[in-house]
Amino acid sequence: MLALVLDPGPRIVTDYPRPLAGPGEALIRVDLAGICSTDLELRRGYKDFRGVPGHEFVGSVVESDDEGWVGRRVVGEINIGCGQCEPCRQGVPSQCSMRRAVGISGWDGAFAEFLRLPLSNLYRVPDDMPDEVAVFAEPTAAALQSANLVHLRPEQRVAVLGDGRLGLLVAQALAVTGAEVTVIGHHRSKLDLAANWGLETRTDLGGGLYDVVAECTGSPQGFSDALDVVRPRGTVILKSTYRGLAEADLTRVVVNEVHLVGSRCGPFAPALRLLRQNRIRVRELVEARYSLTEGTAALEHAGRRGVLKILIAP
Repeated sequence: MLALVLDPGPRIVTDYPRPLAGPGEALIRVDLAGICSTDLELRRGYKDFRGVPGHEFVGSVVESDDEGWVGRRVVGEINIGCGQCEPCRQGVPSQCSMRRAVGISGWDGAFAEFLRLPLSNLYRVPDDMPDEVAVFAEPTAAALQSANLVHLRPEQRVAVLGDGRLGLLVAQALAVTGAEVTVIGHHRSKLDLAANWGLETRTDLGGGLYDVVAECTGSPQGFSDALDVVRPRGTVILKSTYRGLAEADLTRVVVNEVHLVGSRCGPFAPALRLLRQNRIRVRELVEARYSLTEGTAALEHAGRRGVLKILIAP
């Protein structure tokens, strides 16, 4: 099958082995996939990943030992746990120490004609939801996890650092709680999008202190900036993943008693519901669409400064 492979650099392969669905799994024809910052970091050597990247997708089940899934349009969670450890038994495979992650670690992803996933990872896509919206289910779920882990009150002030793909989703997810959300970034066109959605925007850090700060810049500098604008005893939500290590003045965390919250994957069912209700808007985030044969060009485009969502259609 046709696939975009990291080996270690990106290349298009025409005869990549088509995956085989095992018991309790589905073979999925990928209809649309999205490129996120993690994919770009994998290209730079993050996780030393070899194989097919891509974890944001919508597709159709073509094979399964459960006939009820065949023909269904689906999206899917990316974590495949061992099923035996305590986090897995508690229903949190994202924290399984043996987990594999679709297109990131130990499991081929969605930048290919087909991928396989356990049926337990799948969610059915509403019939009236276009592929261009459904493909945002995974990043929207990840954005919602920020609100899941921090109990926000409507009277609180929240800052989202970063006006990129992730930051604009996180800002919308946090605004659903009723909190006052400000997006801080450097790209006027993207800040205008946020303003059109009813969010406050700034191009600098001078807006005072915030109760909660979500760091979505994708840059090590973002953590330091977050500490600059969070109030004492406030909360910093860390969303960025990148290759390498961040330098930070942890003394400020101690002295100001700042709460640090790491946030990664999140709930799919609410994500699909909010996308269907257009309470989280994503169509405006799509910047370009490429065929899979143009996959390397799609990655190059996605890596340019200021670019929003790039989609790949196998």
